Amino acid sequence: MRPIALLAALLVVLAGCDRKPEVMRLAGETMGTTYHVTVVDAPPDIDEAAVGAAITSTLEEVNAEMSTWDPTSEVSRLNAHASTDPVPISADLADVLRTANAIHLLSRGRFDVTLGPLIDLWGFGAADPGGVMPTEAQIAAARENVGEHDLLKLGPGPTLTKLKPEVSINLSAIAKGYGIDRVAEALRGLGITRYLVEVGGDLTAAGENPEGHLWAIGIEKPEAGRQEIEEVISISDTGMATSGDYRNFFEQDGVRYSHIIDPTTGRPITHRTASVTVLADSAMLADGLATALLAIGADEGLDLAEENNIAAMFISHDGTGFVTRATSAFENQTRSE
Repeated sequence: MRPIALLAALLVVLAGCDRKPEVMRLAGETMGTTYHVTVVDAPPDIDEAAVGAAITSTLEEVNAEMSTWDPTSEVSRLNAHASTDPVPISADLADVLRTANAIHLLSRGRFDVTLGPLIDLWGFGAADPGGVMPTEAQIAAARENVGEHDLLKLGPGPTLTKLKPEVSINLSAIAKGYGIDRVAEALRGLGITRYLVEVGGDLTAAGENPEGHLWAIGIEKPEAGRQEIEEVISISDTGMATSGDYRNFFEQDGVRYSHIIDPTTGRPITHRTASVTVLADSAMLADGLATALLAIGADEGLDLAEENNIAAMFISHDGTGFVTRATSAFENQTRSE
């Protein structure tokens, strides 16, 4: 190569090294919360309008399948189907239900998508108990229609059979993660490889952030009324979800009742674990596992997560503050920057 050509090529390379990445930041509302999407260096022919349209249409599709607040959604129609006859369902819903059932079995019943009657009974769903505490008889009656392994059956086609007509499905503990995964899939379909998709605090990240590093994510201190960071971790190419008892609760007679309900007791959790953060191959899996492990609590959940190679971090009250414990998989997967 001639010296002038060599110099010109070197200048092009150096200029490329100094180039700042193109960053898109999009935000909106979905699933009763907010979403934030950061895209780094989208292909030249993909503009912000195209990315925004892909995000919006994807989230609308997920809500049309999974939302219990939309009476026309697929799940709402299933809940209104008062029969034990098999019903054809979408492949997407079948995928979510298969994952939910796997988490249900792993957690020994602490994660359950048929939990709706208890969610409503305790005032955390569409129904409001009006400040009246549930009676033992009401809790027992609600539990009669809770238990996905015994009450729901997935079949070929795919189809879903409710073994009791009264059974209902509530995907609030897993649908948000599923929606995140679907948005990430839509971004990859546009040729985007560097992104962060966050919905209501749960997220998935891929590639490098705008500074060329892993994505730095703050895990919140589980303290009501405050927003402080307990720990910062660095991740990429993984889903992440945190489940906590400190945002959605009510107090009565000096007792705090969390929205995290243990299906095996029919009551809100009472142990000292305040939040659980999980890293997994998908945001959907992380979402469901975080809820399951919070329902279990750190004393039992830490061993269960360790045995199953789950990357999980538990933050618990210790009387004066918080204590943090993590599985070896979590420690191996995260790095502080």
